[in-house]
Amino acid sequence: MTTAVAENIATRMNAFVARYRDREFDWHAFPSNEGYAELERAQARFVGVGASPKTDDPNALKPEHFTISLIYQEPNKYAALHSHPVEESFLIFSGISTVGWKLDDDLVEVRLGPKDLISNALDIPHGFRNDCVEPVLLSVMVGTAKPHKATYHAHPMDTDPVIAAQFGATRDRIRRFDPADPHPLQQMMARNIVRYADQTSLWDPAGFARAIYVGAGGIEPWSNRKELITLPPGAGVRAYERDVEDAYFVTDGVLIAGWEDGGRIVEQRLAPKDVMFNPAEQAHYFRNEGPSECQFFMVIGSIEPERVKFQQR
Repeated sequence: MTTAVAENIATRMNAFVARYRDREFDWHAFPSNEGYAELERAQARFVGVGASPKTDDPNALKPEHFTISLIYQEPNKYAALHSHPVEESFLIFSGISTVGWKLDDDLVEVRLGPKDLISNALDIPHGFRNDCVEPVLLSVMVGTAKPHKATYHAHPMDTDPVIAAQFGATRDRIRRFDPADPHPLQQMMARNIVRYADQTSLWDPAGFARAIYVGAGGIEPWSNRKELITLPPGAGVRAYERDVEDAYFVTDGVLIAGWEDGGRIVEQRLAPKDVMFNPAEQAHYFRNEGPSECQFFMVIGSIEPERVKFQQR
């Protein structure tokens, strides 16, 4: 392999890395928030633009089957009740977020903490609010490459501000999330929530643990699968390929992601909140050479069951 070809592979891999340190949080990502201080939140785009109409962000990686972004929200702020014709998942990185779902006049609210996830069902009106004393940082993952304009159901532009902050419901119709409650909205929400503390990890023969968030054994997938991977010190897998893309979104530790091509190996070291986007049919792998465990979310651009047979390095 020539030096020029080797350098091209390294350059190409570098173009598929979205580092947290290079993101710029955009306080004007959602035009419908303009003029409403209570709706303020900032977006950092990693893969695609998510629900923002700002499709010209040069720092966002080109999406294929999903988008990944981070939302920063201060205390006492909320995102107004809205819906989309696509799946939208919220993964909490830090803080406590109150997520509400509304069906007819009834509202169910759930409080989610770090590494908890909710998959918002298609066309179900939902919103999120920060009722705590610390900021919330959450990832929004949308199950399509194209942004879809949100339909608002209780926005302060046309709804009493108090009711809008309660996601369009009066207090007597608000229920706290209870998976034992037979109410249809409670049961629907229960099928679409993953609590980090309740997850049982499956140990892969290749030497790492998989917690299935979205996919067989977890939430029913609408457009893609999501797993939390725990990689002990010294663990790693050999290069593998998929017929769709996958992405590594690091939560803890330092992850080494590698690509192989024609005998050439290139690697990137990923810190917390960095994203590695691996395109379809690109041989790639992951490993942990640090002294402590590493965790990352793996997002796969398909709902099909896992076909990769991971092999230990």
